[in-house]
Amino acid sequence: MSEQNHRKTIVIGSGPAGYTAGLYLGRANIQNLVFEGEQPGGQLTITTDVENYPAFPEGIMGPELMEKFKAQAVRFGTEVVSATVKSVDLSARPFKVSTGKDDYTADAVVIATGSSARWLGLPDEDAFMGKGLSACATCDGFFFRDQEIAVVGGGDTALEEATFLTNFGKKVTLIHRRDEFRGSKIMQQRALDHEKIDIAWNSVIEKYLADDNGNLKGLLLKDTVDGSTRELPVTGCFIAIGHTPNTAFLDGQLDADENGYLVTRPNVTATNVPGVFAAGDVQDHVYRQAITSAGTGCMAAIEAERWLAEEGL
Repeated sequence: MSEQNHRKTIVIGSGPAGYTAGLYLGRANIQNLVFEGEQPGGQLTITTDVENYPAFPEGIMGPELMEKFKAQAVRFGTEVVSATVKSVDLSARPFKVSTGKDDYTADAVVIATGSSARWLGLPDEDAFMGKGLSACATCDGFFFRDQEIAVVGGGDTALEEATFLTNFGKKVTLIHRRDEFRGSKIMQQRALDHEKIDIAWNSVIEKYLADDNGNLKGLLLKDTVDGSTRELPVTGCFIAIGHTPNTAFLDGQLDADENGYLVTRPNVTATNVPGVFAAGDVQDHVYRQAITSAGTGCMAAIEAERWLAEEGL
């Protein structure tokens, strides 16, 4: 391995966690490289208005916010590479990172690859992103004040998001393909008792319906028992069937929980492999917010800096 392909720290992932890690490493004068991956900037690049990130009182477009993240990291010396990491070898130091085309080594690694929302996979689904379709009630619920909203799912996430969205929508329809929920009893009861929540049992979305401007105006629902269909007029639809952490490239080299999220030590971002840190949605299945991801990116960088110093690297 040539010296030119060695970095003190490699950050894998370029959302709020990855770019913030790069920023803090750069300011600490630690040579670092950020791999942008398949979706440079992460999930915020498919988000329109971001109104809950501090310091932007008028809101900011998701792609613009991530460009600012990137520019600030680059300003302090972070090297950004437009490539996707295909595999890593964390069994010995220096760690090996491969894009399939080029190989790199690093003394420390920050995993910030995030997670991907699970979607329904319906035709034209991408066209409705930011036009009524979302996978984050906390992020986008505010935009649907006094409107009719749908939530898809039957687990705790769906039940929680439906209940949360009653703070904004005048009516929330919870769409579930079965006749009973999978979620906890207390969350079920909370949703069932809420006067603003209707339940569409034994139902799946057959098609998204658009208005003349391409915005969501309703859903075509199909009954899973008798096959009948009906239209549900809504202007917002939240898919709450879970997220998949982007960890396949790790090939099981880091400890993960039953849902695949990386496990870090309490109150820190250190993984089970010394010198490897995890930040953002790849290890956070609770908050999944840009600001919390940025916070753990900061933590990972500071911990990596201290670890490198302790190791004499």
